[in-house]
Amino acid sequence: MAISTIISEQFNGVIWRMEIDELSDTLFVEVRNEEERKVSFAAVTLSNGEVLFKDYSSPEKWLTGIEAAFDGVLLLHFYQSETGPAHKGLMAIEAGSAKILWSDYAYTFDHLSENGPIVYDVRIHPRKFFLLDIKTGATNRIYEPSVYKELQNSVVLPHTVSPEELPFKLISVHPFGNTVHYLEYNNFRIVSLHALKGGELNQTLFIFDESEPGSHTIVYEDLLNAGIQKMQPEAFIIHKNRLIYIKNKCELKVLSL
Repeated sequence: MAISTIISEQFNGVIWRMEIDELSDTLFVEVRNEEERKVSFAAVTLSNGEVLFKDYSSPEKWLTGIEAAFDGVLLLHFYQSETGPAHKGLMAIEAGSAKILWSDYAYTFDHLSENGPIVYDVRIHPRKFFLLDIKTGATNRIYEPSVYKELQNSVVLPHTVSPEELPFKLISVHPFGNTVHYLEYNNFRIVSLHALKGGELNQTLFIFDESEPGSHTIVYEDLLNAGIQKMQPEAFIIHKNRLIYIKNKCELKVLSL
């Protein structure tokens, strides 16, 4: 069975974070360039691979990042200081146009509900939570946990297993650390592993087709990282029928399964 590439996009910096909007199937990317001390953002449509915007920078060039995404809008946060992780303020970016919809430095994000982001105003004590209208920035409704349920996503993560736990034997590949990342999707068996080659540690992704019983044919293979110093975390995720992974820290790849 053929594997088609929907997205193959290179960025000028390290892909720091990804966020998927469940309502619009839009993938947002945060890219950080340490040398230039610049953070930029991108948005791509997972259904057809369309790049909605790329290399977008907010007025704050460094002390900002992705907070959440909902209904075609990217929610960014700022930082209270350069030396701490605490967030302060929010800004909303429309995916289709990269237009700033609103910004407010009093709001802090708490979590994402089925109806939108739940936030609180740092000026109000004791803390009270509100449902945020992500399109306008209005907070007219008080958060009620029984009414506004937490939003569930469709992201599936691989399992960490030993090679012996796989339903087939890896041929001519000896996983470093005796662990692999593994996921089954329809007739596909997806494996990510680290292996030593020429004294260097590499990370590779394999997709096996098991449409015929007993057959384990490699239908896709990609070298994710070469010459790395330590084992990397989970190399891929699945969202609906899309396999999403990062190559060489700065390239976004999305495959249709």
